[in-house]
Amino acid sequence: MRGPIAPPQVPLSLSRADAFDDLVRDAADRLERRWPQLADVEFAVQEVPWPLDAVAEAAQSGEISDDSVPLGKLVNARKGSPNRIVVYRRPVEIRAKSREERALLVHDVVVEQVAELLGLSPENVDPRYGED
Repeated sequence: MRGPIAPPQVPLSLSRADAFDDLVRDAADRLERRWPQLADVEFAVQEVPWPLDAVAEAAQSGEISDDSVPLGKLVNARKGSPNRIVVYRRPVEIRAKSREERALLVHDVVVEQVAELLGLSPENVDPRYGED
């Protein structure tokens, strides 16, 4: 007689995209506990930035080059839509060599975007920012 390998509530495997979504959700949840005003912010994952987003980000940061790809973006609220923080999955995955490094990089990207939204330094948003 055969039964399930794992209980139904435990996924046998998560896709890379699902695992990445979980990293972003964990980082957002951690920051929302410290900054309740983030409850109205939408956190999203996008595979890669749109080409115009990459150019705009590079111009904004003063780092215009052909290989400059942003890791995240803050989209300010507009009529009918909340503030949104977007993390770009593929650029983050390419820069991270391990799962642990990916989790730290996702956390740092989310903290940087929240800092921009709140007008604070990343270190003030989360003292763990930049820790290796």
